[in-house]
Amino acid sequence: MSNTTLFIKNMVCDRCISAVKQLLENLDLQVRKIQLGEVEVQATKALDYKTIDRQLRSQGFELIDNQKSQLINKLKSTIIKEIRSDQPHRKSSENFSTFLENSLGTEYTQLSKTFSSLEGRTIEKYIIAQKMEYVKELLMYNELSLSEIAWKLNYSSVQYLSNQFKKETGLTPSAFKGLKAEKRKTLDKV
Repeated sequence: MSNTTLFIKNMVCDRCISAVKQLLENLDLQVRKIQLGEVEVQATKALDYKTIDRQLRSQGFELIDNQKSQLINKLKSTIIKEIRSDQPHRKSSENFSTFLENSLGTEYTQLSKTFSSLEGRTIEKYIIAQKMEYVKELLMYNELSLSEIAWKLNYSSVQYLSNQFKKETGLTPSAFKGLKAEKRKTLDKV
């Protein structure tokens, strides 16, 4: 029996983790460790990557096989986890680029080049898009004030958050709250 790490695209939330775990266990793989975008499995026989990928794709996931894609997937997972964390891992004085460099053990310039070449946008744009989707979600839940949301997402001011929200969505946060009918994107589409 050997342990193998699988890298999986589109794992963006706890439900994704549960779905992937169940899917892999249904394929008689023992899940040793699982987190967003990455699963360590133990198998009694050689892995059938084609079957694993086919099953993953049937649920909206995808097996990643090249190193650049694996790095980008890990980068995205780290960003999503950090934005949505109740207790962020980065220090309030630490910027996202330093945090990502330290978390992934790769120079930010390299991360940035690889991300832009594969994704067609910058890491900064991706971070903003993820934050805006989370702000939409928090506004829809109506449990936090805009001030609390700004603090939670480490914005320097409510005004800065409001301006960025309007720039990205075309609506002010209060106008968005009034709509509530606007469909949110799934995180893998952001």
